[in-house]
Amino acid sequence: MKIKFKELKETKTFENLMIAAVILAGALIIFNQIQLSAISSSFDSLTGATSKSSIFFGFGSKNSDLSNVDVYSISSTAMSVASLFPELKNIKNEQDAIAIMLPTGTPEYSGALGGISFDDPITSMEYLAKWYPTINSEIKNNNPEIWQRYLKLAAAPRGISCEFCCGVGPQGITADGKPKCGCQHLPALLGLTLGLMKNTDYSDAQILKEVMRWKTLFFPQNMVGLAMEVAGKDPSELKELPGMVGGC
Repeated sequence: MKIKFKELKETKTFENLMIAAVILAGALIIFNQIQLSAISSSFDSLTGATSKSSIFFGFGSKNSDLSNVDVYSISSTAMSVASLFPELKNIKNEQDAIAIMLPTGTPEYSGALGGISFDDPITSMEYLAKWYPTINSEIKNNNPEIWQRYLKLAAAPRGISCEFCCGVGPQGITADGKPKCGCQHLPALLGLTLGLMKNTDYSDAQILKEVMRWKTLFFPQNMVGLAMEVAGKDPSELKELPGMVGGC
């Protein structure tokens, strides 16, 4: 009888620990979403009812003239930001940087990439990360033209990486296409890159810009701070932005 009571007690303790773990995980997800909502509110108050990024800054790479950008001369994330977001030279403060770097709404390629949305970065990241092995294998084995284009763009230090959570630097894959990290952020960005190459007519510069925008959603403080540094502004007041969205 005592043994059964002990086993019952241990089972109850284990169940309580599992419940606590589920509650904690849920709280972390809610915390991330609250932080993003706060950023979005700040963005809306700055830009008004009509998105400033869609009018003044240009919403999305397709609406931005990047024809003069030599994407293959880019050799760092900072160079990517400076080259792909030239409007940063006109910013006055951190709110301007947030308005340029943090996208909202639904991108035009959402339907082709599983319904991803800027407004739900965690779910979108999880989808892209799970999709990545499938599209990576498909393109590697069946579409050598896109595969070589992908390697040329991504297997270089242009910022298609999870550098702010895993320390791999601005290059996320090796020369033969192997990921340099196993976190969710990296395969999500790689899946995004491959998906845009396969399903849109975006140029490499436009694709790299979209990667930078999603990377800003994943690492708001780092990417907005980098944008401010590129613009010659002090990023020290950006502590209210999340350092990372989603698990590493």
